[in-house]
Amino acid sequence: MSPPGRPKGEYRSAQREGTPVRERWGMGRALAIAALTVLLHACATQTGTVVLLPEKDGKDAAVVVKQSDGQVVLGEPYAAAKLTTAGPQAYKSNPQEVQALFGAALAAQPSRPVQFVLYFVEGKDELTDESKLAVSAVFTEIAKRPVPDVLVVGHTDAAGPNQVNDPLSQQRAEAIRAGLIRNGIAPENITAVGRGKRELLVPTADGVAEPRNRRVEIIVR
Repeated sequence: MSPPGRPKGEYRSAQREGTPVRERWGMGRALAIAALTVLLHACATQTGTVVLLPEKDGKDAAVVVKQSDGQVVLGEPYAAAKLTTAGPQAYKSNPQEVQALFGAALAAQPSRPVQFVLYFVEGKDELTDESKLAVSAVFTEIAKRPVPDVLVVGHTDAAGPNQVNDPLSQQRAEAIRAGLIRNGIAPENITAVGRGKRELLVPTADGVAEPRNRRVEIIVR
């Protein structure tokens, strides 16, 4: 499965490649040269099917399928093209055909990364009450992945010097990592780092205590 291109948006395309061409050689030099010409021409013609697949975000997109001197623009979900010796032939596919043609390849794709943000009480490595309730969604997402890769990045607001904020941000990241480990996530699958006040979610002047900057970002891959 190989997408021919993605000029805009977040749609994917799926393509099934054709079977390699084979020729039998023999019966003199002249015939061998003719067979070589036919083989090279046949190998230059792609065969297969290209389908534009919708993404969860629903963004508009288009894919241009080019073959020899012809081209087809796929501009809506399940717009499709068959690659033939006469050039690309447009048609409308459907979820059932996509599953039949590309189901195995789509199932083998890794899950996309998902990001969560949890917030902390000022000056502490303790989650706010609201964020405590959101932790279960993190565990649910991790459980979907056979071998999860989790990155936890701790942050602080702009109040206080780096000498205080750097270790505090690390403590926040480590507190979340410890909670994940207690709930059965393998330690080697979790990385925790602290960024202090260097990457503010809400830009503020130095010294400003902004609650939305006191956070950890959890990226689950």
